[in-house]
Amino acid sequence: MDAPHGIAIDYDALHALLDPDRASGAGRAPDAASAPAPDGVSVPFAGPPADRTAASDVAVAALRAVAEGRWDLPAIRHPLGFLCLPVLRDGPKGVCVHLFDGEDAEDGGDAEGAGGPAGGGGRAPLVHAHSWSLISLVLFGQVTNRSVRVVDDPVAPTHRVYEVRSGPDGTDEVRRTARLVRGEPGGSERSARGDVYVVRPGEFHATVVGGGRPAATLVLGETLPGRSDMSLGPLDGEGYRSVREVCRREETVVAVRAALRRIDGPGD
Repeated sequence: MDAPHGIAIDYDALHALLDPDRASGAGRAPDAASAPAPDGVSVPFAGPPADRTAASDVAVAALRAVAEGRWDLPAIRHPLGFLCLPVLRDGPKGVCVHLFDGEDAEDGGDAEGAGGPAGGGGRAPLVHAHSWSLISLVLFGQVTNRSVRVVDDPVAPTHRVYEVRSGPDGTDEVRRTARLVRGEPGGSERSARGDVYVVRPGEFHATVVGGGRPAATLVLGETLPGRSDMSLGPLDGEGYRSVREVCRREETVVAVRAALRRIDGPGD
């Protein structure tokens, strides 16, 4: 049912549809929602198809409301390289649709690509760790999450850890910390249309959507107390502040309509 602000979205109902613990009967807390594989990557799971379809239908309804002009919801250009549609903000809980253009570099998502240019051209996905639990449903395309093992090493470090503080006004403040670490490429896991994957709080990773093939995800997140967003960067780097770009209505609608055509089209 349409609401004045767009469509009615229930975070808890969506979480119940996509929660891997519900599918497995484990009943664990959100920050332990996905058991890591031996190589350290959160493993996608395949919950009931009907549940994933129902969750996808919510994302499509939100996109259609934007595309048809019933919801004036501008996309935000995220510093990690995708467009974000924040369809729900409810205290520590949030639901977004992320639209990736597929132009990031496939070979830039490991520890060597953190904070610098990718060897193969294009954007190097930033290695980062969330302060919140993340459950993501792939709406179309393919998304690869590459894990990075991070070990404190002040003697022979490869990266410095930076703390990221995001304000409600769209300002991101990236602060240099004294923590020096060695970042080593971990494993990776590729998720396609209909797959659900989990990224745990504090897990350093890079999300890669390459090969010129766009993708979109429905993302559920819940901020956990006492944690900070972090990223890996150069040893001699400095802190900085940036403001997230709010897209024009026309730009948002074009991106949303393109995403809907791909969702409605044949599978990837």
